[in-house]
Amino acid sequence: MEAVVPEPVSVSTRTSAHSSGLARFNAWPRDLAEASLLECCGSRRWAHRLAAHRPYPDVDTLLAASDEAGYDLAPVDIAEALATESAPCLHHDAPRAAHLALRAAHAAYESRFGHVFVICLDGLRPSQHVDQVLAAIRTRLTHEPDEERSLTAEEMRRLARGRIIELVTEAGRTPGPFPPVAYGPR
Repeated sequence: MEAVVPEPVSVSTRTSAHSSGLARFNAWPRDLAEASLLECCGSRRWAHRLAAHRPYPDVDTLLAASDEAGYDLAPVDIAEALATESAPCLHHDAPRAAHLALRAAHAAYESRFGHVFVICLDGLRPSQHVDQVLAAIRTRLTHEPDEERSLTAEEMRRLARGRIIELVTEAGRTPGPFPPVAYGPR
């Protein structure tokens, strides 16, 4: 019997799967689109810019616009976005020692850099999160402030991309013209 090898999922297949959600997103009133985008990245300037440039022909164009808007954020805009973020946390069933270690690492990071630690964990299994977060905090604590600002901005862009994909996916699943409530961990 011949084995059937599934075709790889291409960007265009993924994009077409999101087309109904993107169409809904494009049709939302501007204030609702901005509010939904603020759940993806807490910068009002970023959300305003993305909402103002609708309609987007495909998800890849929306993601490229998100990246571009993210690169254009001033330090005050990044600070605004960081103020809406919460530190990555563990499942309540994780060992107490892991919770304590993570709290201490977050406190050290916030003390050094003055803002919450952010990291995009897309593509990692939940069982890998604590190790990844702790290792990243340890490494990033050695960074100079300018280097860390740059890396933090990149992590914010990555988080926004994942949340936008979730936003569009949920918009495609949610009946009615209005957006679902929230996207991605905060």
